[in-house]
Amino acid sequence: MKNKYEIVLYGATGFTGQLCAKYLMDNYPDLNWAIAGRDKKKLEQLKSDINFSGDVLIADGQDLEDLNALAEQTKVVLSTAGPFARYGSLLVQACVEQGAHYTDITGENHWVRDMIDQHHEKAASKGVRIIPSCGYDSIPSDIGAYFAVSQFDKPVSRVDVYQEAVGTASGGTTETMFTMGDVSKKMRDPFILNPENTVSDKQRRRSKDGFKIEKIEGLEGWSGVGMMAIANTRVVRRSAALMEQNKKPYGKDFTFGEYGLFKTKKLAKITSYGLIFAVMIITSPLRHLVRPFLLKPGEGPSKEARDKGWFRSTFITRAEDGEQKTCSIYGSGDPGYKSTSKLVCESALALAKSDNLPGGDQYGGVLTSAVGLGNELISRLRKAGIEFKS
Repeated sequence: MKNKYEIVLYGATGFTGQLCAKYLMDNYPDLNWAIAGRDKKKLEQLKSDINFSGDVLIADGQDLEDLNALAEQTKVVLSTAGPFARYGSLLVQACVEQGAHYTDITGENHWVRDMIDQHHEKAASKGVRIIPSCGYDSIPSDIGAYFAVSQFDKPVSRVDVYQEAVGTASGGTTETMFTMGDVSKKMRDPFILNPENTVSDKQRRRSKDGFKIEKIEGLEGWSGVGMMAIANTRVVRRSAALMEQNKKPYGKDFTFGEYGLFKTKKLAKITSYGLIFAVMIITSPLRHLVRPFLLKPGEGPSKEARDKGWFRSTFITRAEDGEQKTCSIYGSGDPGYKSTSKLVCESALALAKSDNLPGGDQYGGVLTSAVGLGNELISRLRKAGIEFKS
């Protein structure tokens, strides 16, 4: 039956999937939704643990027939089943074929590039919105840049975001990072997600990956490496390119940068060079020696640790005429898990419930949160406790 459900949560028994299930249970008691995955026993256990009265759907991520049967029943599929390059491709294909909107929490830009190449045109022709990267990767950066640009009624030349966060990593995130070691060269392209012929020479010159340890004027802190900058910057650049194609440009030759923000110069140096060293290990054969000592998929931070976490994204925005403004987004809760579950659930709910999404009912494609959800998502996030300040 078409649209039997508003949302199907796929990968519900994983660490982040369980957080999403609890978030929907606690905040949306009237939502018509189902939990799904490949392991019936684990799904039934989750259903019992959270006192869920809805349906359980069984679908193997490698079985297109299963996934088509799942996607044809729902308006939206919310997937937390990563690594997405390993488990997500057929699910996206099923959503496009069956006309279900889709969102997830991936930071795997190389995989998103593949989904764009394979499905963007067909999804656009059918008005299906495929919106990856709706967790902490990359909503604060992407919807935040959109919000920052909206504070001006004139063209913007550049946005720089400075990220602060307190949180921990789960085994699923660690597993994803280790599976990405072999594609790191592909991800180094600053415009890997852009449509063809949407990058100017000026944009390419001003969009190289890098960082400086320096005091940031107007902020209480020092800049350094942005932990997820290599993922987030690519998403924001796709948003800017799609906005320009939609005749809603951020600004001519718009550029975006992302950095970490640290309290002291010493902390900026230690953290930045430590992260660089960790990336070198993960992208080398040595990663196989390190992996056994880290958390396994399904493991993650305690509730106490999740509750203590937080994130703040501060945006410095420059208009083409030189005017500058500062705005920020703040969320309480571990960014990778408590906040991510909130961000992706609200993204799915916007797709399921809103009648006023950007572009109208017939707009679709492999999109971003800024382009595909826009102000509707900002409104939902504010109601859910995410602070947007200018």
